[in-house]
Amino acid sequence: MLSRLQLKNFTVFPSADLHFSKHLNVIVGENSSGKTHILKVIYSALATSWEESRKPTTSTPTKSLVQPRLAEKLINVFRPESLGRLARRKQGHERCDIKLVFTDERLNFEFSFSTNSKIEVQVEQVPEVWLESAPAYIPTRELLSIYPNFIAIYDGHYLEFEETWRDTCLLLGAPLQRGPKEKRVQELLEPIEKAMGGSIELDKNGRFYLKNKQGRFEMPLVAEGQRKLAMLARLIATGTLMDKGFLFWDEPEANLNPLLIKKVAQSIVSLSKTGIQVFLATHSLFLLRELEILLTAKDNADVAPRFFSLYFSGDRVLVKQGDAIDEIGDITALDEELAQSDRFIQSGEQA
Repeated sequence: MLSRLQLKNFTVFPSADLHFSKHLNVIVGENSSGKTHILKVIYSALATSWEESRKPTTSTPTKSLVQPRLAEKLINVFRPESLGRLARRKQGHERCDIKLVFTDERLNFEFSFSTNSKIEVQVEQVPEVWLESAPAYIPTRELLSIYPNFIAIYDGHYLEFEETWRDTCLLLGAPLQRGPKEKRVQELLEPIEKAMGGSIELDKNGRFYLKNKQGRFEMPLVAEGQRKLAMLARLIATGTLMDKGFLFWDEPEANLNPLLIKKVAQSIVSLSKTGIQVFLATHSLFLLRELEILLTAKDNADVAPRFFSLYFSGDRVLVKQGDAIDEIGDITALDEELAQSDRFIQSGEQA
Protein backbone atom coordinates (compact mmCIF):
# COMPACT_ATOMS: atom_id res chain seq x y z
CA MET A 1 0.00 0.00 0.00
CA LEU A 2 1.04 3.59 -0.62
CA SER A 3 1.69 5.25 2.74
CA ARG A 4 3.07 8.65 1.77
CA LEU A 5 3.39 11.12 -1.10
CA GLN A 6 5.87 14.00 -0.96
CA LEU A 7 5.64 16.83 -3.50
CA LYS A 8 7.85 19.82 -4.10
CA ASN A 9 7.12 22.42 -6.80
CA PHE A 10 4.50 20.21 -8.45
CA THR A 11 1.84 22.19 -10.37
CA VAL A 12 0.04 24.32 -7.71
CA PHE A 13 1.86 22.77 -4.74
CA PRO A 14 5.05 24.46 -3.46
CA SER A 15 5.38 21.52 -1.07
CA ALA A 16 3.10 18.84 0.35
CA ASP A 17 3.54 15.73 2.45
CA LEU A 18 0.46 13.49 2.35
CA HIS A 19 0.15 10.51 4.69
CA PHE A 20 -2.36 7.97 3.41
CA SER A 21 -4.63 5.38 4.96
CA LYS A 22 -4.38 1.82 3.65
CA HIS A 23 -8.16 1.89 3.21
CA LEU A 24 -9.92 5.09 2.11
CA ASN A 25 -8.42 8.46 1.18
CA VAL A 26 -10.65 11.41 0.32
CA ILE A 27 -9.23 14.58 -1.22
CA VAL A 28 -11.50 17.62 -1.03
CA GLY A 29 -11.07 21.06 -2.53
CA GLU A 30 -12.32 23.71 -4.91
CA ASN A 31 -11.94 23.50 -8.68
CA SER A 32 -8.31 23.99 -9.81
CA SER A 33 -6.95 23.19 -6.34
CA GLY A 34 -5.01 20.17 -7.60
CA LYS A 35 -7.21 17.25 -6.53
CA THR A 36 -6.97 15.49 -9.87
CA HIS A 37 -3.24 16.24 -10.15
CA ILE A 38 -2.60 14.26 -6.97
CA LEU A 39 -4.58 11.30 -8.27
CA LYS A 40 -2.85 11.38 -11.65
CA VAL A 41 0.73 11.64 -10.44
CA ILE A 42 0.28 8.66 -8.12
CA TYR A 43 -1.52 6.72 -10.83
CA SER A 44 1.19 7.47 -13.39
CA ALA A 45 3.91 6.03 -11.18
CA LEU A 46 1.90 2.94 -10.23
CA ALA A 47 0.73 2.29 -13.79
CA THR A 48 4.29 2.57 -15.12
CA SER A 49 5.43 -0.13 -12.70
CA TRP A 50 2.45 -2.44 -13.26
CA GLU A 51 2.57 -2.19 -17.06
CA GLU A 52 6.25 -3.16 -17.08
CA SER A 53 5.55 -6.16 -14.82
CA ARG A 54 3.17 -7.59 -17.44
CA LYS A 55 5.60 -7.56 -20.36
CA PRO A 56 6.91 -11.01 -21.34
CA THR A 57 10.48 -9.70 -21.54
CA THR A 58 10.34 -7.85 -18.24
CA SER A 59 13.42 -7.75 -16.05
CA THR A 60 14.43 -6.19 -12.75
CA PRO A 61 13.67 -2.43 -12.64
CA THR A 62 16.57 -0.26 -13.73
CA LYS A 63 16.96 3.49 -14.06
CA SER A 64 17.54 3.28 -17.82
CA LEU A 65 14.28 1.36 -18.23
CA VAL A 66 12.09 3.25 -15.77
CA GLN A 67 13.00 6.83 -16.74
CA PRO A 68 11.66 6.84 -20.33
CA ARG A 69 8.61 4.75 -19.39
CA LEU A 70 7.68 7.08 -16.54
CA ALA A 71 8.21 10.22 -18.63
CA GLU A 72 5.99 8.81 -21.37
CA LYS A 73 3.28 7.92 -18.87
CA LEU A 74 3.27 11.33 -17.22
CA ILE A 75 2.97 13.08 -20.57
CA ASN A 76 0.21 10.77 -21.79
CA VAL A 77 -1.79 11.04 -18.56
CA PHE A 78 -1.47 14.81 -18.00
CA ARG A 79 -1.19 15.85 -21.68
CA PRO A 80 1.05 18.91 -21.14
CA GLU A 81 2.91 20.51 -24.05
CA SER A 82 6.11 19.51 -22.24
CA LEU A 83 6.85 17.73 -18.99
CA GLY A 84 8.24 20.91 -17.46
CA ARG A 85 4.75 22.40 -17.55
CA LEU A 86 3.95 20.21 -14.53
CA ALA A 87 6.61 21.96 -12.45
CA ARG A 88 5.42 24.92 -10.40
CA ARG A 89 6.46 27.97 -12.31
CA LYS A 90 8.42 30.69 -10.55
CA GLN A 91 11.12 33.07 -11.68
CA GLY A 92 14.14 31.10 -12.83
CA HIS A 93 14.46 27.35 -13.19
CA GLU A 94 12.90 25.10 -10.56
CA ARG A 95 12.90 21.35 -10.05
CA CYS A 96 9.82 19.34 -9.27
CA ASP A 97 10.49 16.50 -6.82
CA ILE A 98 8.07 13.63 -6.22
CA LYS A 99 8.49 10.73 -3.82
CA LEU A 100 6.17 7.78 -3.21
CA VAL A 101 6.69 5.74 -0.04
CA PHE A 102 5.10 2.29 0.34
CA THR A 103 4.65 -0.09 3.25
CA ASP A 104 6.75 -2.45 1.14
CA GLU A 105 9.96 -0.41 0.86
CA ARG A 106 10.98 -2.27 -2.28
CA LEU A 107 8.31 -0.31 -4.19
CA ASN A 108 9.55 3.15 -3.12
CA PHE A 109 9.80 5.51 -6.07
CA GLU A 110 11.42 8.96 -6.30
CA PHE A 111 11.80 11.14 -9.40
CA SER A 112 12.14 14.74 -10.53
CA PHE A 113 12.15 17.05 -13.54
CA SER A 114 12.74 20.75 -14.15
CA THR A 115 10.64 23.56 -15.61
CA ASN A 116 12.59 23.32 -18.89
CA SER A 117 12.22 19.53 -19.24
CA LYS A 118 10.67 18.39 -22.49
CA ILE A 119 10.36 14.65 -21.94
CA GLU A 120 13.19 14.10 -19.44
CA VAL A 121 12.65 12.58 -16.00
CA GLN A 122 15.40 11.90 -13.49
CA VAL A 123 14.69 8.88 -11.28
CA GLU A 124 16.49 9.21 -7.95
CA GLN A 125 15.13 6.01 -6.40
CA VAL A 126 14.24 3.06 -8.63
CA PRO A 127 11.78 0.48 -7.27
CA GLU A 128 13.46 -2.83 -6.53
CA VAL A 129 10.44 -4.81 -7.78
CA TRP A 130 7.54 -4.14 -10.11
CA LEU A 131 4.02 -3.54 -8.85
CA GLU A 132 1.89 -6.70 -9.06
CA SER A 133 -1.59 -5.16 -8.66
CA ALA A 134 -3.28 -3.13 -11.38
CA PRO A 135 -4.20 0.45 -10.50
CA ALA A 136 -7.64 1.44 -11.82
CA TYR A 137 -8.54 5.04 -12.66
CA ILE A 138 -12.19 6.01 -13.11
CA PRO A 139 -12.40 9.47 -14.74
CA THR A 140 -15.30 11.87 -14.42
CA ARG A 141 -16.63 10.70 -17.79
CA GLU A 142 -18.07 7.21 -18.21
CA LEU A 143 -16.31 5.08 -20.84
CA LEU A 144 -18.59 2.12 -21.55
CA SER A 145 -20.51 3.93 -24.29
CA ILE A 146 -17.30 4.73 -26.22
CA TYR A 147 -15.60 1.41 -25.51
CA PRO A 148 -16.14 -0.31 -28.90
CA ASN A 149 -12.89 0.06 -30.92
CA PHE A 150 -11.65 2.88 -28.66
CA ILE A 151 -8.37 1.15 -27.77
CA ALA A 152 -7.57 0.35 -31.40
CA ILE A 153 -8.33 3.91 -32.49
CA TYR A 154 -6.34 5.39 -29.59
CA ASP A 155 -3.29 3.22 -30.30
CA GLY A 156 -3.41 3.92 -34.04
CA HIS A 157 -3.97 7.68 -33.99
CA TYR A 158 -2.90 10.71 -32.02
CA LEU A 159 -5.83 11.69 -29.81
CA GLU A 160 -5.96 14.37 -27.12
CA PHE A 161 -7.74 12.05 -24.71
CA GLU A 162 -5.66 11.35 -21.62
CA GLU A 163 -4.24 7.86 -21.39
CA THR A 164 -6.25 6.98 -18.28
CA TRP A 165 -9.19 6.46 -20.66
CA ARG A 166 -7.27 3.87 -22.66
CA ASP A 167 -5.92 2.16 -19.56
CA THR A 168 -9.37 1.90 -17.99
CA CYS A 169 -10.87 0.54 -21.21
CA LEU A 170 -8.24 -2.22 -21.19
CA LEU A 171 -9.30 -3.18 -17.67
CA LEU A 172 -13.00 -3.01 -18.58
CA GLY A 173 -12.44 -5.49 -21.40
CA ALA A 174 -10.57 -8.03 -19.25
CA PRO A 175 -12.08 -11.53 -18.74
CA LEU A 176 -14.45 -12.08 -15.84
CA GLN A 177 -13.05 -13.32 -12.55
CA ARG A 178 -13.46 -17.06 -11.99
CA GLY A 179 -12.42 -19.43 -9.22
CA PRO A 180 -12.18 -18.95 -5.43
CA LYS A 181 -12.68 -15.17 -5.59
CA GLU A 182 -15.91 -15.42 -7.57
CA LYS A 183 -18.13 -15.59 -4.47
CA ARG A 184 -16.65 -12.40 -3.04
CA VAL A 185 -17.03 -10.70 -6.42
CA GLN A 186 -20.74 -11.53 -6.43
CA GLU A 187 -21.15 -10.15 -2.90
CA LEU A 188 -19.64 -6.83 -3.99
CA LEU A 189 -21.63 -6.76 -7.22
CA GLU A 190 -25.05 -7.43 -5.70
CA PRO A 191 -25.80 -3.94 -4.30
CA ILE A 192 -24.36 -2.24 -7.40
CA GLU A 193 -26.41 -4.34 -9.81
CA LYS A 194 -29.49 -3.66 -7.72
CA ALA A 195 -28.85 0.09 -7.99
CA MET A 196 -28.26 -0.19 -11.76
CA GLY A 197 -31.34 -2.35 -12.25
CA GLY A 198 -29.44 -5.10 -14.04
CA SER A 199 -26.08 -6.66 -14.84
CA ILE A 200 -23.38 -5.74 -17.36
CA GLU A 201 -22.56 -7.84 -20.41
CA LEU A 202 -19.80 -7.50 -23.02
CA ASP A 203 -20.65 -9.13 -26.35
CA LYS A 204 -18.24 -10.59 -28.88
CA ASN A 205 -18.42 -7.38 -30.96
CA GLY A 206 -17.04 -5.31 -28.10
CA ARG A 207 -20.24 -3.58 -27.01
CA PHE A 208 -21.44 -3.32 -23.43
CA TYR A 209 -25.08 -3.87 -22.50
CA LEU A 210 -27.22 -3.52 -19.41
CA LYS A 211 -29.23 -6.71 -19.04
CA ASN A 212 -32.39 -6.92 -16.95
CA LYS A 213 -35.89 -8.41 -17.06
CA GLN A 214 -36.90 -6.04 -19.84
CA GLY A 215 -34.07 -7.15 -22.12
CA ARG A 216 -30.63 -5.91 -23.17
CA PHE A 217 -29.95 -2.20 -23.54
CA GLU A 218 -27.00 -0.64 -25.37
CA MET A 219 -24.91 1.59 -23.15
CA PRO A 220 -25.72 4.82 -25.04
CA LEU A 221 -29.39 4.17 -24.13
CA VAL A 222 -28.64 3.84 -20.43
CA ALA A 223 -28.59 6.86 -18.09
CA GLU A 224 -25.08 8.20 -17.49
CA GLY A 225 -25.31 7.70 -13.74
CA GLN A 226 -26.02 4.01 -14.28
CA ARG A 227 -23.11 3.80 -16.73
CA LYS A 228 -20.71 5.11 -14.10
CA LEU A 229 -21.92 2.49 -11.67
CA ALA A 230 -21.56 -0.07 -14.46
CA MET A 231 -17.87 0.81 -14.83
CA LEU A 232 -17.31 0.08 -11.17
CA ALA A 233 -19.29 -3.16 -11.47
CA ARG A 234 -17.23 -4.32 -14.43
CA LEU A 235 -13.90 -3.59 -12.70
CA ILE A 236 -15.11 -5.67 -9.76
CA ALA A 237 -16.39 -8.47 -12.02
CA THR A 238 -13.02 -8.81 -13.78
CA GLY A 239 -11.20 -9.04 -10.45
CA THR A 240 -9.27 -5.80 -11.02
CA LEU A 241 -10.60 -4.38 -7.77
CA MET A 242 -9.69 -7.31 -5.58
CA ASP A 243 -6.85 -8.03 -3.17
CA LYS A 244 -4.42 -5.16 -2.62
CA GLY A 245 -5.25 -3.19 -5.73
CA PHE A 246 -5.65 0.57 -6.13
CA LEU A 247 -8.71 2.58 -7.15
CA PHE A 248 -8.51 6.24 -8.18
CA TRP A 249 -11.90 7.87 -8.72
CA ASP A 250 -12.18 11.47 -9.86
CA GLU A 251 -15.46 13.06 -8.70
CA PRO A 252 -17.57 9.91 -8.23
CA GLU A 253 -20.60 12.13 -7.70
CA ALA A 254 -20.49 13.66 -11.21
CA ASN A 255 -23.82 13.16 -13.03
CA LEU A 256 -25.23 10.98 -10.24
CA ASN A 257 -28.42 11.66 -8.34
CA PRO A 258 -28.32 11.46 -4.51
CA LEU A 259 -29.71 7.91 -4.45
CA LEU A 260 -26.92 6.63 -6.70
CA ILE A 261 -24.31 8.62 -4.76
CA LYS A 262 -25.40 6.68 -1.66
CA LYS A 263 -24.87 3.41 -3.53
CA VAL A 264 -21.46 4.57 -4.74
CA ALA A 265 -20.46 5.49 -1.19
CA GLN A 266 -21.50 2.05 0.03
CA SER A 267 -19.47 0.36 -2.71
CA ILE A 268 -16.41 2.51 -1.96
CA VAL A 269 -16.46 1.58 1.72
CA SER A 270 -17.03 -2.10 0.89
CA LEU A 271 -14.08 -2.12 -1.51
CA SER A 272 -11.78 -0.48 1.03
CA LYS A 273 -12.64 -3.31 3.44
CA THR A 274 -11.48 -5.96 0.94
CA GLY A 275 -7.92 -4.63 0.72
CA ILE A 276 -8.34 -2.08 -2.09
CA GLN A 277 -6.65 1.24 -1.36
CA VAL A 278 -9.10 3.90 -2.53
CA PHE A 279 -8.30 7.49 -3.50
CA LEU A 280 -11.19 9.87 -4.19
CA ALA A 281 -11.25 13.46 -5.38
CA THR A 282 -14.49 15.30 -4.66
CA HIS A 283 -16.14 18.55 -3.73
CA SER A 284 -19.51 17.00 -2.91
CA LEU A 285 -20.85 17.64 0.58
CA PHE A 286 -23.47 14.95 0.02
CA LEU A 287 -20.85 12.28 -0.75
CA LEU A 288 -18.72 13.31 2.22
CA ARG A 289 -21.67 13.16 4.58
CA GLU A 290 -22.68 9.76 3.24
CA LEU A 291 -19.18 8.40 3.72
CA GLU A 292 -19.09 9.83 7.24
CA ILE A 293 -22.41 8.15 8.09
CA LEU A 294 -21.21 4.81 6.73
CA LEU A 295 -17.86 4.98 8.50
CA THR A 296 -19.54 5.45 11.88
CA ALA A 297 -21.39 2.14 11.52
CA LYS A 298 -20.12 -0.78 13.62
CA ASP A 299 -19.71 -2.96 10.54
CA ASN A 300 -17.17 -0.48 9.17
CA ALA A 301 -15.23 0.10 12.38
CA ASP A 302 -12.14 -1.51 10.83
CA VAL A 303 -12.03 1.00 7.95
CA ALA A 304 -9.49 3.74 8.67
CA PRO A 305 -10.24 6.81 6.52
CA ARG A 306 -7.97 9.74 5.80
CA PHE A 307 -9.17 13.16 4.64
CA PHE A 308 -7.27 15.91 2.83
CA SER A 309 -8.36 19.50 2.32
CA LEU A 310 -6.73 21.54 -0.44
CA TYR A 311 -7.03 25.29 -0.04
CA PHE A 312 -5.61 28.37 -1.74
CA SER A 313 -3.14 30.65 -0.03
CA GLY A 314 -2.25 33.35 -2.53
CA ASP A 315 -0.97 31.67 -5.69
CA ARG A 316 -0.30 28.33 -4.05
CA VAL A 317 -2.27 25.43 -2.61
CA LEU A 318 -1.69 24.05 0.87
CA VAL A 319 -2.88 20.77 2.38
CA LYS A 320 -4.58 19.99 5.67
CA GLN A 321 -5.06 16.35 6.58
CA GLY A 322 -6.62 14.28 9.32
CA ASP A 323 -8.48 11.11 10.21
CA ALA A 324 -11.88 12.83 10.29
CA ILE A 325 -13.59 15.51 8.23
CA ASP A 326 -13.73 17.96 11.13
CA GLU A 327 -9.92 17.79 11.40
CA ILE A 328 -9.25 19.33 7.98
CA GLY A 329 -10.73 22.79 8.54
CA ASP A 330 -13.25 24.75 6.53
CA ILE A 331 -13.62 23.95 2.85
CA THR A 332 -14.97 26.74 0.66
CA ALA A 333 -16.79 24.45 -1.76
CA LEU A 334 -18.60 22.73 1.11
CA ASP A 335 -19.25 25.96 2.99
CA GLU A 336 -21.17 27.27 -0.02
CA GLU A 337 -23.47 24.21 0.03
CA LEU A 338 -24.10 24.67 3.75
CA ALA A 339 -24.74 28.38 3.26
CA GLN A 340 -27.26 27.62 0.53
CA SER A 341 -29.08 25.20 2.86
CA ASP A 342 -29.25 27.92 5.51
CA ARG A 343 -30.61 30.44 2.98
CA PHE A 344 -33.22 27.94 1.83
CA ILE A 345 -34.40 27.33 5.39
CA GLN A 346 -34.50 31.06 6.11
CA SER A 347 -36.50 31.77 2.94
CA GLY A 348 -39.06 29.16 4.00
CA GLU A 349 -39.40 30.67 7.44
CA GLN A 350 -39.88 34.15 5.98
CA ALA A 351 -42.58 32.88 3.62
